[in-house]
Amino acid sequence: MIKLKIITALAFGALMPILSYSQDRVSGRNFATRSEILAQNGMAATSQPLATQVALDILKKGGSAMDAAIAANAMLGLVEPNACGIGGDVFAIIWDAKTKKLYGFNGSGRAPESLTMEVFKEKGLNYVPLLGPLPVSVPGCVDGWFEMHKRFGKLSMQEILQPSIDYGRNGFPVSEVIAWQMNGMWPSMQDIPGFRKTYMPNGKTTPKKGDVFKNLDLARTYEMIAKEGRSAFYEGEIARTIDRFMKENGGYLSYEDLKKHTSEWVEPVSTNYRGYDVWELPPNGQGIAVLQMLNILEGYDIKSMGFGSAEYLHVLTEAKKLAFEDRAKFYADPAFNQIPVEKLISKEYAAERRKLIDLEKAATEYPAGDLELGNTTYLTVADKDGNMVSFIQSIYDEFGSGMVPDGLGFVLQNRGQQFNVQDPNHWNSLAKGKRPFHTIIPAFITKDGEPYLSFGLMGGSVQPQGHTQIVINHIDFGMNFQEAGDAPRMRHNGSSEPTGSKMTNGGTLNLESGFSYEVIRKLEEMGHRVEFSVGPYGGYQAIYFDRINKVYIGASESRKDGQAAGY
Repeated sequence: MIKLKIITALAFGALMPILSYSQDRVSGRNFATRSEILAQNGMAATSQPLATQVALDILKKGGSAMDAAIAANAMLGLVEPNACGIGGDVFAIIWDAKTKKLYGFNGSGRAPESLTMEVFKEKGLNYVPLLGPLPVSVPGCVDGWFEMHKRFGKLSMQEILQPSIDYGRNGFPVSEVIAWQMNGMWPSMQDIPGFRKTYMPNGKTTPKKGDVFKNLDLARTYEMIAKEGRSAFYEGEIARTIDRFMKENGGYLSYEDLKKHTSEWVEPVSTNYRGYDVWELPPNGQGIAVLQMLNILEGYDIKSMGFGSAEYLHVLTEAKKLAFEDRAKFYADPAFNQIPVEKLISKEYAAERRKLIDLEKAATEYPAGDLELGNTTYLTVADKDGNMVSFIQSIYDEFGSGMVPDGLGFVLQNRGQQFNVQDPNHWNSLAKGKRPFHTIIPAFITKDGEPYLSFGLMGGSVQPQGHTQIVINHIDFGMNFQEAGDAPRMRHNGSSEPTGSKMTNGGTLNLESGFSYEVIRKLEEMGHRVEFSVGPYGGYQAIYFDRINKVYIGASESRKDGQAAGY
């Protein structure tokens, strides 16, 4: 079996150098595909260079980190439409230099009030489908922009959105990774209402690398938002267009659903990992899974195990399985549940859970805790005043629901696909006005009460695993921030999910190229089902603040088209 899997891996050209580590061509250091970026006055790291440049332009105009983050997000909605856009939701963790405090923001939308579990029962569906009108929930992004801008913005929304308006009208060359991702999705999207007109301009395929793509409809939509404010989206022409479009195409999202939408300021939560405070947002997102994993792993001498060892990958995978069982059971909308966040992220609870791990054998299943009483784009920006924004925004899956309302130029998200529609008593069951379980999570690290690292990693369920690996790569293995992102990753699939599925076979451990055959064989001997895949390991961006030299250090990993840049 091991031999067959290695042969399978070698059959894919991208996987052939499974023994060779990524290495800096000048210094010889492992994993660094490029240098970290250093600057004093401001920094932006996004998954597409044009978005990074737009953010820097806003900072140079005197805009705040929040202004630049919104500008970059608007630009990404244009240049990376398969991953994000104003048809989706937004979360952020913000360091405010004036108050020396972290602020958390939950900009996720709720289920349409007319969509009930009975609808799925009548249709014979045990899960919410990925595409079409059924998974569409209220988009929270635009309200999030205005709420966060009201508190931390400086420039006008017209100035912030103008670069994206101009690029939408004049066009931009589609970058390589994004073109590849878009091209993989259009065959399943082409007949969904509105998709072909907006994203297949030649009527045959989505744009290819280097094609100049215009989105006049999105430029017009941004112009309305810039001039009329959030009300244009939630009460004006955009809201009426969405309402009409959904009614014509069997959807449930209505004008009233949009009009009632509100965002929420929340308190970030943290755990201390070997002297560093790692911050995430509480549910309905999955951020506390990172804190649970780190608490479990803190009980092991990770450093002595060594990066890429079977011992380290084993405990990392088992910690993930344990945290994800709680994720499947407890993570949901706190407005509908009393979620035991404090207990879940406590050191005492981690010690109990750690006892379930067999250091010699992979578990096929784990119980969730028995507690008393709960595709995406990431960017980060820092400004000359010391403010830092960890910002993540998503339409969920590639191109979301695929539904593009007439003349608006953006896709509606399919985040409602994450609801449980099997069990009405499940904490994450679909209900009127409820927010679904969310995968997108921004992160932040402080040290001694000061900002240390604003970072994130897009990619569905890989996000908690990726956050954990970034933290450990830096703290335990001493990697710099570029290396920490470029180092090969694992991704475990097949855990129990908040939608109702249950892990009974231990799931699958996916490994990127860069892990040795000896490690792979040992993992399989321990009972892990090891597979190899290209692509689904996330996309990381980070900004570190060197408080001694007063310098920002940015990193943007090699799995995306991204760029970190400063001035």
